[in-house]
Order: sequence, then C-alpha cells, then structure tokens
Amino acid sequence: MSIDWKWTIPAILLAFHVPPAAADVITDWNEKAIAWVTPRMTPPMAQRAVAIVQVAMFDAVNSIDRRYRPYLTQLPVAASTSREAAAATAASVALRSLVPAVEGEINAAATAYLAAIADGDDKAAGIKLGDAVAVAILEARGKDGANAPDAYRPKTTPGVYVPTPITVGSMLPNTKPFALTSPAQFRPAAPISLKSQQWAADYNEIKELGAKASTKRSARQTEDARFWLITGPQSTDPIARQLVKNMSVIDSARFMAVAAVALADAYIAVMDAKYQYEFWRPITAIRNGDSDDNPATERDAAWQPIDNTPMHPEYPCAHCIGSAALATAAEAMLGTARVDVAMTSSTMPGVTHRWTDLQAYTDEVSQARIWAGFHYRFSAQVGQDMGRKIGRHVVDTVMQPAVVADAR
Repeated sequence: MSIDWKWTIPAILLAFHVPPAAADVITDWNEKAIAWVTPRMTPPMAQRAVAIVQVAMFDAVNSIDRRYRPYLTQLPVAASTSREAAAATAASVALRSLVPAVEGEINAAATAYLAAIADGDDKAAGIKLGDAVAVAILEARGKDGANAPDAYRPKTTPGVYVPTPITVGSMLPNTKPFALTSPAQFRPAAPISLKSQQWAADYNEIKELGAKASTKRSARQTEDARFWLITGPQSTDPIARQLVKNMSVIDSARFMAVAAVALADAYIAVMDAKYQYEFWRPITAIRNGDSDDNPATERDAAWQPIDNTPMHPEYPCAHCIGSAALATAAEAMLGTARVDVAMTSSTMPGVTHRWTDLQAYTDEVSQARIWAGFHYRFSAQVGQDMGRKIGRHVVDTVMQPAVVADAR
C-alpha cells in the first residue's frame, strides 16, 4: 500500500497502575507500550516512544473514519476496515522498532490481540493499514535527533573532579518536536536573580520544607513528595486513559495522541530550557549558600532532598510542565476541567490520590516537587506556564477536527 502524501501535514513535536477503565484498543496498547518502554528508556525517550505509538494508532484509525486532520498521513481504505486490527498492528509495528529487546513479547501480544478479531477482508485490510502507517511514522521520526549521542560537556577545569553520572536528555534541545516549531518556541526568560528577595524566599522555603529530614513538612506534603517521585509516561498516561473511557475508538485515538504529543513536546521544550540556563539544583545551591551574594541564604553543608535529585539541570520543573501540558490539552478537548480520576503510585505503595479538577491535579504535582527538594517555587510556576502554552498549541495545530469529511 503506497502512502497518499496529498494528506501529509508537517511532522514538527508535539504508569502508575490504576484500576482499568472501560478499555479499548487504544488504551490497551498505551498500557502495553508503557510497560515495555519505561524500564528501558529515560523518561523523555519513553515519552517520545509513546507519542510515536499513539500517533501511529491515530493515523491508522483516522484513515478509516476521517474525522480529523491526520498527524502525518491518511491512506485510502474502505470504511468497513477493522479499526481494532489497524490500531493494534500500528502500535505493535512501532513498538518492535522502538524496543527491539522485547520483540518476542510484542509479537506474542499482537498475535493474541489480533486472534480475537474475526478473520476476513476487513481484518486483513486493518493489518495492512496499521503496518503502512506505523512504517511512515517511524520513518518520519527516525532522524529527529533524539538518538544522538549524549555529548554533554561537564563544567570543570583541568584536574578537578565533578560528579560523573551521565546526564538525562542533553540531546533533546536539538531534537525535532512533534508539533512545536522548535524546541525553544516557548523557552522562558532566564531564572530569577540570586540577589533578589524572591530567590531568598524560594531558597529558604525549599531548604526548610524540601529537606530529607524536615520537621516542618506536613505528613500530607511528605506523602505528595514521595507519590510524585514516579516519572515519565507512567506518571501521566493513567490519567489520560481514564478520561477516554466512554469515547469511540477514533475519539480515544485522537485524545491519547494529542496528549502524548503535548507531553513529548513538553519534555523537549523543558530540556531545551534546562540546558540553556543550567541552573543549579537545590542540593547544590544550599550546600553553596554562602556563594550567591545574597545575605538571606545561609549555607547548610549537609543538606539533602527527600530522594536522589534527577540528573539534569533544575530550571524549569519537568513534572510541572508535563502535568500542565496534559491538563491543558485535556481541558481543551473535553471542554471542561471537571474530571473524576484516581491514581496510585509505585513510589508510594498503598496510597490512592483522587481529583475532580485538572488544575488541582497539576498543582499537586508542582507542589510535590518543592516538598521533595527538587524544584524552587518560581521554577514550578514557570514550568506550569510553559506546559499550558504547549498543551494549547498542540490542540490548536495538530489532529484537529476535519472541516469537511474527506472523500474516499
């Protein structure tokens, strides 16, 4: 099957375990994808992989229903083509390329999934369609720069030791986004001045409330901090899966693809800003509090956050941008911020958090990164602002409703 490039649009970016909602092929394969990619990739790369899987499923199903503008391609197929076969095949073909280490597991899952679909021309057409769409998406993303070698150069002078773990996401500032025009499209202004009153206030807040042994942090703040130590798509996609539980396959495919693209572009954008400014983490700042020329920041030589600090620069907050991008995109597509969602976290076993408002969810995530000792308040606020802009931009620019149904 050849690709009808007439329908191509520019391809420019943009787990928690929860009780299963009314699953469909889209959420089934989202959950499978996360299980395979998160143990084998850094959070930004895992989110990129999930976005590739989701847009492949969307373009496959949308080739049948034609209700939305395609992300990349729209192929000519009969309206009776199996949506389930197309989506499952698109997901499995993409995943085999993205995580070849578990190709056998992916093949077995795809075989079992397809076996449950009645044989016939519609199923065969769906398999053929899903394969062709996935190949096109993989080809489009194959040279996006995400797999470039990590060439981050540590700041040091000859002979002076610096910590040696490899940083996370240093290649993302040069990665082609899914929907943004460039990684720097929503790059924020530089971090606040170290001589400012705000710096002193945010420094002292996190020094007191984000310390591992803090006596000022409340029990709920400690719970939130540990709950949100989880990272990557396993910390966002369970929310999205619950929001599509009553949707049709095509609407579910579109919602999950838009959310995944917003999250993937949020990672690219936040890493662009992080490596542009290379702002110090609280553990570095507080242990060097006597060197910032601010008399209101006292040094604590042995200060530690609640857990190991992520290996990339501080500003802005990545959890904050991701949760805000998801919440904004979801609100725009649903037409409301009122929801009924719940999550559990592998980093806080036995605890369930629930929200009836998307902004409350985003605020909890952002505050948790302060209580954990990872991000200053100003960084969380900037991250949220970036996430809102990215979520809105993605909804407004890709996979929008078709004005007129395309002729077959």
